[in-house]
Parts: sequence; structure tokens; C-alpha cells
Amino acid sequence: MDKKKVSPIKDKPLRLPAQSLAEERQALLDDKLQPWLLWTMLVVLLAGLEWYRYFVPAAPSPKLVSAVAAASIAFVAWKIVRLLPKLRQLRLAIDGERVVGQFLERLREQGYVVFHDVVAPGFNIDHVLVGPAGIFSVETKTWSKASGSTAKIVYDGQRLLCGSHEPERDPITQCKGQANWLKSVITESTGRKTEVFPVLLFPGWYTEQAPETKQTLWVLEPKALPAFLQRAPARLSSDDCKLIAFHLSRFIRSAERASAA
Repeated sequence: MDKKKVSPIKDKPLRLPAQSLAEERQALLDDKLQPWLLWTMLVVLLAGLEWYRYFVPAAPSPKLVSAVAAASIAFVAWKIVRLLPKLRQLRLAIDGERVVGQFLERLREQGYVVFHDVVAPGFNIDHVLVGPAGIFSVETKTWSKASGSTAKIVYDGQRLLCGSHEPERDPITQCKGQANWLKSVITESTGRKTEVFPVLLFPGWYTEQAPETKQTLWVLEPKALPAFLQRAPARLSSDDCKLIAFHLSRFIRSAERASAA
């Protein structure tokens, strides 16, 4: 009897940039739209059959089925119209995180370990950097703007303004909260007290930040991040980076196995 074959890969690969957003978008399509599309296709098929019977010797009654098909089409069209803004928003966010993720991959040449889409209880951290300048929790905000706009992101230490408007959800509090959670995870895992620096990236936007606020948070366009890292003081040795990256990688894989169970 042939022995059962199993995969030689024991652990799943680490997560990709924007994987949580991609999964959310796919779930939205699968749960909210796909069943109704299938139902509409079925009803339209039934209507087609009834109309076929209309032209052959039989007792057709296509009007009722056609009415149901028309109602189904109208309902699916309404669902699509309602879902389109959310789908566009998720598509924009996915593209932003993937572009930033690919850009951050270049930092490996400077001795950084890069993690993407670190899942936490009730939220996720878009990217995590572990390298000579320390540990960085990176949140990406891909916000649309008017074509040709020169609007900028301004952070004065108290408020963050997008152009002249304050966003409904405060990304500063979100970014700092994620960094604090990551700090507690790494401290508990390694037994060492570590600092995690929050970074907030806005692809495609010009950013302006009060100098005194840069000690606790960076608000940047992604292309400015490498220069900030180069100017930052060295905080971790090569051995420290390897130790923290190992424990963080193990934590991520453990969380993945727990969610899959």
C-alpha cells in the first residue's frame, strides 16, 4: 500500500503586503455579491427556457419567470452600485500597500528584515521593519486626491490635516496603538525591553511635519523613509536584529497556525 504523501513544507509562507485587505475584498465579493449573481443567472436561464417553450408546442408561461429574472437583475445591479465604492476603496488600499511593500523590500540590502501584514487581534500592521535603526511599525494610508492637486498632509503634533480637512478616523492614534502592541509582543517574546517606532506613510502625497514631532512618529511619503533611516542613530546590533526577527517570525507563524485551526 502506498504511504500517504504529505507536503514537505511545515509552515505557511509569511504574509504578503496587503494580504488582509485582499482577503477582505475577496470575502466581500464572495459573501455579498456572488450568491446573487448565481441566483440571477439561474433565473435568467429559467426565463430563457420558458421563452424557448413559448416557440414550441407546449403550454409556456414565461411572464412570471421573466418578472422574477428582471427583479433579480435589478437587485444585483443595486448591490453592485452599493458595493462599488467599498471595492474601489479596498482596491486602492491594496495597491498602496503592495507598492509600499515592494519599495520596503529594497531595505533588505541595508540590513533590515521586512514583515508584511502582521495580523493582530482585531487589526493588522501593514509592515514591520527590524534593522540597525530599530524596530518600526509602518502604517500605509493610500488616500485619493484630486488630479493635479498640490494638497499635502500636515501633522503639527496635535492634528493631522489632509489638505484643509481633518480625517474622520485618526491615523495617528491607530499607528501609535499598533506600535505599542508590537512592542509588548516583542518584549514578551524576547524577554527584552524594546522600543517600536511608529511610521505613517502616505504614497503620492507631500507631507509636512513639525520638527519636534519626529521624535515620536514619522509622517512621510514612502520615498523619504530610507533617508530618515540612514540619519537615525544605530539602536540594534546585527545579533539583536536576528534575535528579534526570529521571535517575530515565530510569533507570526504561530498566529497563522492558530487562525487556521
